[in-house]
Amino acid sequence: MKRLYSTDDRVMAGHIHSILEEQGIRCMIKNQDLAGAIGELPPIECWPEIWIIDDEDFEYARDLIQAFASPLTKHTPDWKCACGETVEGQFRSCWNCGRTDPFYSG
Repeated sequence: MKRLYSTDDRVMAGHIHSILEEQGIRCMIKNQDLAGAIGELPPIECWPEIWIIDDEDFEYARDLIQAFASPLTKHTPDWKCACGETVEGQFRSCWNCGRTDPFYSG
């Protein structure tokens, strides 16, 4: 199990957790209820953290989150589906399994 992401924003942590689970990546949120301990513990120690359960999913999860956090450009790059297929950027659904691109907002 590896830590992927930490933030002071509980809503963002929940959103990232949802994106990863939708792509079939098993993950969990740690520290989501530690806000009340701030003052007794350093604030950064109380931030919600996203942990990836299976180490082999870590790189794919990291790539998904980096793509999510980066600004969109006019050219839509190819994306890699959770099933392993590379899908051309103009397509929003994987031809192999039918999953949708998790970063498509249109």
